[in-house]
Amino acid sequence: MNRMDRLYALVEELRAAGPRGRTARQLAGHFEVSVRTIERDLSALGQAGVPLATKQGRTGGYTLDPSMSLPPLNFTPREATAIAVALSRGDHVLFARDARSALQKIVAAMPERALEEARTAAAKVRLLVQPVPDPDAEIAETIWRAVRDNHVLRIGYVDVGGIGTEREVEPQHVVVGPNGSYLTAWCHLRQDDRVFRMDRITRAERTPTPPRPRRAAPEPVVDGHCTKLPEWVLRPEDLLPNSDIGLSRDPATVGAARRPGG
Repeated sequence: MNRMDRLYALVEELRAAGPRGRTARQLAGHFEVSVRTIERDLSALGQAGVPLATKQGRTGGYTLDPSMSLPPLNFTPREATAIAVALSRGDHVLFARDARSALQKIVAAMPERALEEARTAAAKVRLLVQPVPDPDAEIAETIWRAVRDNHVLRIGYVDVGGIGTEREVEPQHVVVGPNGSYLTAWCHLRQDDRVFRMDRITRAERTPTPPRPRRAAPEPVVDGHCTKLPEWVLRPEDLLPNSDIGLSRDPATVGAARRPGG
């Protein structure tokens, strides 16, 4: 996590903590940096005008002025259970920390009685999981930033036959599925769209090469699966009751739309 991201996340962490606040040591452990780094970050936030306050004593720490916080959101126990189930299904190395942070904010905003009811309901649910190889966390983060910012990547890739290649690719999508996670990209070496298993990418670094002019990237179809678009979850006003959220392809029409990375 770079410093700008951490500064934003610090404010959100203090917002979620509410009047209880957080000590510098707790924040350092949460963000996996030194206490001195956290203290420098908090000083920078204060100088930038973020209204921080400190509490003295054994339970002391840093808090955020209540005026910077939203009023509590009234999640019902069923809503909280649904969110917990959804976040548990999406335990991907790229989003695991953010999913935990989001759930902590929901838990902090709920009355204790409603929270206990949600926990009791969630304890009755079981999710079927299929163990799949996780990509390297640092490589996955580099890939994600390149996808988000439209940067060309130079990657090392080992295909299913164990043959390694070096290539430059223009990332298009990160695909998270039941058999693993993938990068879809335009491959300079093959001059075609390709799908790369992220756990087979051994190295990833951004290059100064400018990407080609933006073009409409085809919707990814991987391992015969169609895709869903999480973006639609962030547009609840567009959703119809009982609709299949953000389905990008009709399953009946799905074929081998892309070649695997090779």
